[in-house]
Amino acid sequence: MYWADKLADEVIRRDPNKEEYICAAGISPSGSVHIGNFRDIATSYFVCRAIIKKGKKAKMIFSWDEYDRLRKVPKNVSDFLGDNSFEKYIGYPYADIPDPFGKDESYAAHFEKEFMASLEKFGIQMEYRYQAKEYRSGRYAEYVIFALKNRGKIYDILDRHRTQEGSEEERERYYPVSIFCPHCHKDSTAITSLSEDCTKAHYTCECGHEGEFDFTKDFNCKLQWKVDWPMRWKVEGVDFEPGGKDHASKNGSYDTAKDISREVFGYEPPLFQGYEFIGIRGSVNVGKMSGSSGLNMTPDFLLKLYPPELILWLYAKTEPLKAFDFCLSDEILRQYFEFGKMLKSYMDGTADENTKRIMENSLIEGHKFVPVPMSQLVDLGSVVDFNPELMEKLFEKIGTPYKIEDFKDLFERAKFWLRTCSPESEYVIRERRNWPYWRTMNEKERACIRLLKEYIEKGGYTLDSMQAELYAIPKQVYPEAVEDKNALKGVQSKFFKDVYNLTLGRDKGPRLYLYLFAVDPSRYLKLLDFSLPEAEDPDAKEEVRAEAPQAEEKPVEDTYVPEAAPLKEVIDIGDFDKCDIRVCKVLSAKPMRKTNKLMKLTLHDGSGERVIVSSIADQYEPAQLVGKKIVVLVNLKPHKFGNEYSNGMLLASGNSDGACRVLFAADDAEIGSLVH
Repeated sequence: MYWADKLADEVIRRDPNKEEYICAAGISPSGSVHIGNFRDIATSYFVCRAIIKKGKKAKMIFSWDEYDRLRKVPKNVSDFLGDNSFEKYIGYPYADIPDPFGKDESYAAHFEKEFMASLEKFGIQMEYRYQAKEYRSGRYAEYVIFALKNRGKIYDILDRHRTQEGSEEERERYYPVSIFCPHCHKDSTAITSLSEDCTKAHYTCECGHEGEFDFTKDFNCKLQWKVDWPMRWKVEGVDFEPGGKDHASKNGSYDTAKDISREVFGYEPPLFQGYEFIGIRGSVNVGKMSGSSGLNMTPDFLLKLYPPELILWLYAKTEPLKAFDFCLSDEILRQYFEFGKMLKSYMDGTADENTKRIMENSLIEGHKFVPVPMSQLVDLGSVVDFNPELMEKLFEKIGTPYKIEDFKDLFERAKFWLRTCSPESEYVIRERRNWPYWRTMNEKERACIRLLKEYIEKGGYTLDSMQAELYAIPKQVYPEAVEDKNALKGVQSKFFKDVYNLTLGRDKGPRLYLYLFAVDPSRYLKLLDFSLPEAEDPDAKEEVRAEAPQAEEKPVEDTYVPEAAPLKEVIDIGDFDKCDIRVCKVLSAKPMRKTNKLMKLTLHDGSGERVIVSSIADQYEPAQLVGKKIVVLVNLKPHKFGNEYSNGMLLASGNSDGACRVLFAADDAEIGSLVH
């Protein structure tokens, strides 16, 4: 059974008489929303459709978590501004930060609109919830007060799901809500006292401001994430919601939230489905994609490479707990081929039930998709300089008469992929004869080229006869190889290589028979004609001129070199030998609570595990570190950060702009090996 149908059956089984089922998803607009987040939407969307297909009423809601705080400024924002001026907004809710690009009413609105514009192309219908608006309307006020009344119970649930042991003093000081300061607009406040009925609080802020807060009419506050999530399940009546595998881990966000949902809010938590993260294979490799890092793949970017149907197909055919890659390498051509093959079986009625369900979730109502072979668009598109009229003529000539309206969008994607991700794969017909290569060929190899030129000049060939002739020419020139399959294959391969080098200047190219048949011979026949002596050929003179060594240029001096930090006092080798510096592997990484910079790293140092705390949480995501080998000073005296002791210090460079760069060890460096 198709995976989304299984989940739909379970949703219905849990509450068979419900009038309308709610499938939910949500994203925090911390920056440009990446395609990894799209799995949240796609998973919920497919389950919602499956419920409807079973004759039930269902809808999908999507929450913009724009009331979350800004943790760090994304790279694309700081790069655009050219400075660190947006650091002052750390701690603000996204909805209250101005748009750094000056286009929209807020930071949140900018990235929300950017994502929703891409989402429209997928034909996904859902109801949007804007959490800043929901909170500030007072919709959640009674639940905020209810959570405050049950703060002890909430603390106990949180405490049993974490490894760090809490204290009675910490329990007394715990409040599950953050107040946004009216003076500095940040959530850097602390509640100092709460009325007996939990409706009024006194608070202080790190900025120096303090005041009274009435939860019955002041709504500029927000429940903490693991309390906010189950509260909204109850308010919206959510039946299904997916989440990343980090949320699905033991004692993770979902484990904690479901207990709070049951034990505090009295609501049976929705069916939860964890999902694997999405990878990128090819010339760009950013690890776990992150909207706040600026290193991400947005749907808008991927729509320049993939049609929306193929993106939906990748999500639809892959079970949530299985990973898959978007490909910037030539693997993308395999994905196009597999999609086209599955679509064909669906259209001609030969698809099995699972394939039918996949394609039903991939195709977009009102949008006709014609599966024009992407490999042909890539191979032949470049030799016609991506002129759609010429491409249409080529398709007509080779017996697949696709019209421009059939392949126009895919043609643009083929061009974008070639020129953005794989420029080395673009085929461009040479302008001049390749005399340097011709000189490397022996007489029999040249005879093959002459026979090919004569055959094409005569004309009258078909696509099939061109293919047959290409394999027949080497047999004619090398009769001794006909009985030896390996020898024949060798001379045929060399013949193909020679044609590619003489016409394209490279060892490989499009399918040769297709290329020679489709392209107007007037564009390449000259390149196979070496009847004129080299000394008399203007092309040879041009080739020599092009190969002439260029005059040596003087090196250009750097216009800017950041001022280096002053050198420290000279030490002897004995001082250095006191430092025990080793290669350690990062086993886990987790930002520490109530701080923007500190990250707890659990390492393997060769003899066992050790914990260090480092001020890199604003520079690195955990996924950029886990599994990597780093260089650590391990015999540094332990230092306490909050409730954690740091047993060592990682080595990193400090740039002039204040950014740090962790010193990673080579992949083949042994864990625990000494750094000398």
